[in-house]
Formats: sequence, structure tokens, C-alpha cells
Amino acid sequence: MGGPRAYTEKTIKRLFGLSGNQCSFPGCSKRLVTHANAKDSNICHIEAANPGGERFNPDMSDAQRADYDNLILLCIQHHDETNDVEQFTVKRLKLMKMNHESEYLNERIKSNPSMLKNTVFALATVDLAKYPEEPLYNVSDTKEKILFNQMKEKAFLIREYSAYCAKLNALYTELENQGSIVKEKLLQSIKLSYEKVKSTFIGESDDSLKVIQENSDAIFDSVYQALYDKLVDSNYWEEDITLGLSIVMIDAFVRCKILEEPPA
Repeated sequence: MGGPRAYTEKTIKRLFGLSGNQCSFPGCSKRLVTHANAKDSNICHIEAANPGGERFNPDMSDAQRADYDNLILLCIQHHDETNDVEQFTVKRLKLMKMNHESEYLNERIKSNPSMLKNTVFALATVDLAKYPEEPLYNVSDTKEKILFNQMKEKAFLIREYSAYCAKLNALYTELENQGSIVKEKLLQSIKLSYEKVKSTFIGESDDSLKVIQENSDAIFDSVYQALYDKLVDSNYWEEDITLGLSIVMIDAFVRCKILEEPPA
């Protein structure tokens, strides 16, 4: 049955994987056990599950209420504290969640240097389809591309994680020097995923750019979800790959494999 608490297994894995199974409240280091036995007490809705709840949004569907973007992991104490809707707005809670995930990613990439390499090989192994060769273009001004695509929530993610693109590029160079074509296969796969997602949003619209700009955050997240679904259904999934995927996505954005390139 559906409902605002009908979380999918993939949503739960993503939520716990990106948060490090830890309360997202600033300064709180409380571990939240596992997604199996912390589901009811620690998975919190940013915009309430039911009418009358904190920050309830009547325009959301139950599926949206139960989706990753509307969920945050909090210990019981901080769940209660965030019931103060004047102090803890939707915007503040989403920023809290993103800051926590960014801090956790920084910790993990330092303690697990193989994270990016494992992610790249997992994605390339899962998606082996052959695609036509195409030149790779780099966007010199990431800020310009964010503005052109009118990104909002994901702009923070891109700015925060773009610092890791140099590390990923060094990995790509190392692999290319070894004769590997994993970079090309991976970027082409991401580009194809974007084109498929984009087509579902554009539909029969005569103004495709306007649709993309109005839905750029949702499109970016849908591409992430498409790639994440392939990983979580494979034999390669592990929590750190969930973190590494965020960096691969930002790098693909910079290389114009996701969303639109500003006119020259």
C-alpha cells in the first residue's frame, strides 16, 4: 500500500548511505542503528506526512512525501526540536541535510581513497552498452551553467562537491594511461541516461529549454536515481558507492553530460 511512509528500500538505502547512518542535526554524532529498526523513529519528513503536521504541503503527493528529497535522518531529540516550524523552515532543514551529507562524504573519501575508483568501475561494469563516440566538452564556468539551467537546490550540491572533480579527473587520467576506456563508457552512459530523463519531462512541449530550466533540479535528481537504481540492483552496491556517485554526477554536469550548455 502507498502512503507518506511507504518508503522504498532504495530510498531508505540512499538516505542512510548518504547520511552515514547518523543524525543530520549540526553537532550531533548520534548513530541511528540500522534502517530496519530505526525506520519509524528516525526517518523524518521535512514537509509533514499528514495534514496538521509541521510544514505540511497540501500540493505534494504521498509518493513525494515518502521520497528521498523530503526525508531527513534525525535522532528522537532533534526530531522533536525541529518541530519548531518558525525556526526550522523547509529551506533550513534541506540545507541541514545537504551540509551533513557533504561533511560525511568528506570524511569517507579521506578514510576510503578507493571510493571513486570503485564507483567508476561499478557504474561502467553495470552499464556496458555501446554508444556512438562523441567529443567531450568541459564547461569553463560552472556558475554560468547553474544559472543558465536555473538550478536551485542542486546548485549547493554542485558547488560543494565540485572540489572533488580534480581528484576524479586524476583517476580518469590514470585509467586512460593504462589503456582503459572506462571514462568514455561511463560518461556516454550518463549522457544517455540524461537524454532519456529529459525526454520524459519535455514530452510534447514546444519549448524544451523552458521545461528543462523549470525542472532542472528534478531532472538532475532523476538521472542520479536512474544510475543509483542500477547500482543498488547489482552486485556492486555498497554505501560508499552512493557517495562516490554524487561526485561522478557533478563531474558529468561539468562535462556537459547532464543538463544544457550555455550558448557560446
